[in-house]
Amino acid sequence: MPVPSLLAVFAHPDDESLSAGGVLARHAAAGARTAVVTTTWAADTERAAELAEALRILGAGKPRMLGYADERVPQSAPGCLRFCDAPLDEAVGRLVAHIREFRPDIMVTHDAYGGLPGHPDHVHTHRVTLLAAHAAGLERLHPAAGAPWQPSALYLATHPHSAVPALREVIGARKAVYSVPDEQVTATVDVGPWTRQKIAAVLAHRSEVERGALPGVIARLPPEVRERLFATEWYIRHTPVAPATAQTELTS
Repeated sequence: MPVPSLLAVFAHPDDESLSAGGVLARHAAAGARTAVVTTTWAADTERAAELAEALRILGAGKPRMLGYADERVPQSAPGCLRFCDAPLDEAVGRLVAHIREFRPDIMVTHDAYGGLPGHPDHVHTHRVTLLAAHAAGLERLHPAAGAPWQPSALYLATHPHSAVPALREVIGARKAVYSVPDEQVTATVDVGPWTRQKIAAVLAHRSEVERGALPGVIARLPPEVRERLFATEWYIRHTPVAPATAQTELTS
């Protein structure tokens, strides 16, 4: 069975590598089209250049950036609105244009918590992506964004409760950590063969390594620990428009 084309949507440069780097590399290695949309940071910044290198390593094409400012870093996009402050319909429309242009089979984004850290930009990226995945298939919504295209499924990158103790043991207590009950996880993906590629992409975000953010913590780990911790990725399947038989009443 062909590996489906994949469009990932994440909040900041480095989120794509940390959250879905293994799946992106796996799909690209199998010959599938892959791409990443980043909702914050401007294209002429240092972190955009780092993102380009990370995507090259993962085989995910060139950066696609919505260009909004990071919630906590105004200089990420000078003179631009913060992503969380932008008009919702505008942000959805910009993302719909990327979906219709790329025409992915499946999409990936943050879960409803915004992943382990629960950053406001992550949470808002989740909301905007869910709306855009629906809107992209409706011809009368955002007609200037191109011909309608409906991805078959949207996957939410997440962590089950059972994975958190091992992560905390290595990376320490890093503020709040958001995870989901194990039974909510619908896809547990072994990305072991692509772990080194994934870690290389994480470390390509050099400014985050240097300031001691999570990529910096990962940079200090022994290679065998990195491979053990990051060889699995977890996802919750969310179907934008689920095919169903005709009904005459609402059922659960």
